[in-house]
Amino acid sequence: MDASKVQDAVAALARAYETRKPIEPLIEAYPEADVQDAYRIQQHLVRRWVEAGDSVRGHKVGLASAAMQRQMGVDQPDYGHLTGGMFHLEHQPIPVGKFLQPRIEPEIAFVLGSALRGPGVTVADAVRAVDFVLPSLEIVDSRIRDWRISLVDTIADNASSGGVVLGSQPAKLDDVDLRLAGCILYQNGEIAATGAGGAVLGSPINALVWLANTVGPLGVTLEPGHVVLPGSMTRAIPVRPGDTVVATIAGIGSVTAVFGKEGA
Repeated sequence: MDASKVQDAVAALARAYETRKPIEPLIEAYPEADVQDAYRIQQHLVRRWVEAGDSVRGHKVGLASAAMQRQMGVDQPDYGHLTGGMFHLEHQPIPVGKFLQPRIEPEIAFVLGSALRGPGVTVADAVRAVDFVLPSLEIVDSRIRDWRISLVDTIADNASSGGVVLGSQPAKLDDVDLRLAGCILYQNGEIAATGAGGAVLGSPINALVWLANTVGPLGVTLEPGHVVLPGSMTRAIPVRPGDTVVATIAGIGSVTAVFGKEGA
């Protein structure tokens, strides 16, 4: 894609965010677009948010499970940015109106105590950099109509990011086996999905290593205090106004997201 087409795609996504009206898949308008083009679009979009007063507070890894990679026809994850405006307090009503077609998924969030920058980051480096982990719920959303996304669409749209709810009880890595940590996702008191940490690239720590080594050559450092969401432990479930969603992760704790009622 040439620079003008990249800017056109950025403008289309920006309008979707502002108007809360989804757009047709970008890959239909720009069939020549590839993964590198999609990340260029994402970077321009994030730059707009930062220039408007928001700030980058972490990253998310998407397409981290084998099932999602098969569904999308890819062989590696993707990533997006987490900004300050995406974080919501646990138990406090989240305005559903700020999303277009939200879904929610449970994750083990890493909070970094020291910087990580690839290439060359190892599992040992990643473990040493993590200060603590938190149970979290990621709200994924798409500005593409009916979630008809290609890999290019989801990357350009900041890896389909929407929001984040963090639990309030930190846990140390020493206290939990990330691979075997089981998760139960409840929606309005009913079990909606189950999973385990091993669904995320074998272990969520592998997603952190992948992220550091992928963004490092682009000049990006994962900073102390940054939150990294490594990928979902279960399938994502749609959410509606008035829903309460709870994720319980063995050895780590629970986190609750409450969605405001219609019009709230």
